[in-house]
Amino acid sequence: MQTSSVFKNISRFITFTAAVMLIAGCASKPTIETDYDHTIDFSQFKTYGFFNPMGIESPNYSSIYGSIFRDAISKEMESRGYTKSDNPDLLINVSGRLQEKTQVTTTSDPYMAGGYYGYRRGYYGAWGGYGYGTQTHVSNYTEGTVNVDLVDRAQKRMVWEGVAVGRINEKTTTEKRRENIYAGIQEMFAAYPFRAGQ
Repeated sequence: MQTSSVFKNISRFITFTAAVMLIAGCASKPTIETDYDHTIDFSQFKTYGFFNPMGIESPNYSSIYGSIFRDAISKEMESRGYTKSDNPDLLINVSGRLQEKTQVTTTSDPYMAGGYYGYRRGYYGAWGGYGYGTQTHVSNYTEGTVNVDLVDRAQKRMVWEGVAVGRINEKTTTEKRRENIYAGIQEMFAAYPFRAGQ
């Protein structure tokens, strides 16, 4: 029983780290996509709140980054007329995950200037498909995914989702992570097409 609890805490920490590092520390700008349930009447929603804990948090505590996500999302919701409530119409959850990826790139290089094929010096190359004139590069990287879900609390049904996917940069400073969370959430909610009660 205790081993299971430790494993859950480690899993939540990894998930939390994924969320923070993705939106807050991408090596390049994350790809952001959103979608919503077109059968739902969004005018019925006027209030919002957060899951406790959210998917990126431990059941025992909320981290500083959990607070930053809450603040960034609250700004977006309130700018659209929603009011934070203890008995909300919409519940918001943030979750994340990390995944190791490998990228293999093969380029044709029949005119290599150095090494064994340097004697050709660009005067001529090999026929198509000639394998010795290619270079293969393999790189490993970590990809992170962050989901922001808006859930109809009464129906227990997700009605809107924002997803950010990108490569992780582990060297990002804490202040830059904070800035990137606000910028990433703002970009994500730019595609949210509704206002409270409308």
